[in-house]
Amino acid sequence: MSLPLRIRAALAVAIVAVLTFGAGQRISAQDVVHILKGVVKSVDKDSKTMVVKTADGTEHTIKWTDKTTVDGGKEIGKDIGEGSKVSVKYTEKAGEKTAVGVKDAGKATAKAVQ
Repeated sequence: MSLPLRIRAALAVAIVAVLTFGAGQRISAQDVVHILKGVVKSVDKDSKTMVVKTADGTEHTIKWTDKTTVDGGKEIGKDIGEGSKVSVKYTEKAGEKTAVGVKDAGKATAKAVQ
């Protein structure tokens, strides 16, 4: 018993729509950007990781890549190092946090206090 052509076409369109929507959801879930603010506790230039301690005492290990943007042309490990106040935008995949952007928040914080 064969389905009429219209029903088969509608069924095909519905399947494509479901698959497309599902793929879109999976891609957007991977690209969620988080922001944290804190003080750099340590920097390891060899492994390209830094530990940032937030105000609640939680320590976050964050990796950076060549694609990570750094505010004002600064360099992590040179201009931004231990004791620097930072704001970090990062993505997380399989428990690994990767910085998308790093901003030196020390000067901005000092200006806000004055």
